[in-house]
Amino acid sequence: MLNEYSCEKDVEFTILMPCLNEAETLAVCIGKAHTFLAEHCISGEVLIADNGSIDGSSRIAEECGARVVSVPEAGYGAALIGGCNAARGKYVIMGDADDSYDFSNLMPFVERLRAGDDLVMGNRFKGGIKKGAMPPLHRYLGNPVLSGIGKMLFKCPIGDFHCGLRGYNTTRILELGLQTTGMEYASEMVVQATINGYKISEVPTTLSPDGRTRPPHLRSWRDGWRHLKFLLMYAPNRLFFVSGLFCFLAGLMASVVLVITPVKIGEVTFDVNTLVYMIVLMIAGVNIISCGIIAKVYARKSRFIPVTRQLAIYENFTVNSGSLIGAALILLGLSGGAGGVWFWSQSEYGALNPQEVLRVTLPSLALIVIGIQVISTAFLLDIIRVKTRHISEIKDNTNGK
Repeated sequence: MLNEYSCEKDVEFTILMPCLNEAETLAVCIGKAHTFLAEHCISGEVLIADNGSIDGSSRIAEECGARVVSVPEAGYGAALIGGCNAARGKYVIMGDADDSYDFSNLMPFVERLRAGDDLVMGNRFKGGIKKGAMPPLHRYLGNPVLSGIGKMLFKCPIGDFHCGLRGYNTTRILELGLQTTGMEYASEMVVQATINGYKISEVPTTLSPDGRTRPPHLRSWRDGWRHLKFLLMYAPNRLFFVSGLFCFLAGLMASVVLVITPVKIGEVTFDVNTLVYMIVLMIAGVNIISCGIIAKVYARKSRFIPVTRQLAIYENFTVNSGSLIGAALILLGLSGGAGGVWFWSQSEYGALNPQEVLRVTLPSLALIVIGIQVISTAFLLDIIRVKTRHISEIKDNTNGK
């Protein structure tokens, strides 16, 4: 149902609330939303995205004059995606239906959206968090840390990544094709809007204690990990290349030194036993970097993240080039192994001094393993390219018909 200032063909704002068993507070939230629209003569609707409520929430929403859309797929993100798809408004202002956000005070969002912003985020830390509204773990650790990581990874101007009250241009958000169905949807929206160059702003928002008696749907550690995992997945450079390059270079430099001579620091001597660990660290670094290259190419082909110029570099890493590099490394490793056999023959294949022979055999084995890894990565990348290209051709042919 639309308010008296609107019609189905001309809805400026949709106030969207995801709902899962919010019978205690839903009527209050809908009432505030309708009052806001009426007082400011805004053409709008109140839309409830019901996510499988069994407490009569849908009935309450309809009785209170809201439009209800059923979203069968479980999850906070799923409910909001379903609601966004069903929204009639040019703009959407979304917020939780637990009465923790004030739907009667949405003009800061309206003004910024009308001014041309694509995404307007609420900031609870600037607007005020009332006593008992947010657990200390979330207030002093979870939200600040995750928001800080998001700002660092994506150069995003937002200080409160997970505020549930936010507004956006409906068409622009639909163009992002958001996918996550859980709580990490909140992060995906901000990250995708940022890396796609959307105009984003922030307004102070007050957070009040919710009005329900049941436990919240949010699970601190589970959902915190889902947010962190998503942020890292969307930043493959830092997730794979920074960590992988650090492991590789640290292992390589330490290995080179230990191959030449043992290192003594104080009373502690680092010798071939340490060399084993450094070789493993170096190989692990190559494996991590390989995962990063695969992630980059996959991201480009699947449009998981926007294409950047940097991704074009990896188009040149094919089966041909990868096989040549890998084969060269394997040959070097085999040559070192042959040198080790020759060294063994000088002692008539008798017992050898581990401190001496391992300095030759360990680097040789590392080169062989890394060579195999390079060739395997190159083949896997071409499989991804061929499969994606094949699927694209099928779609193009289908659309042509």
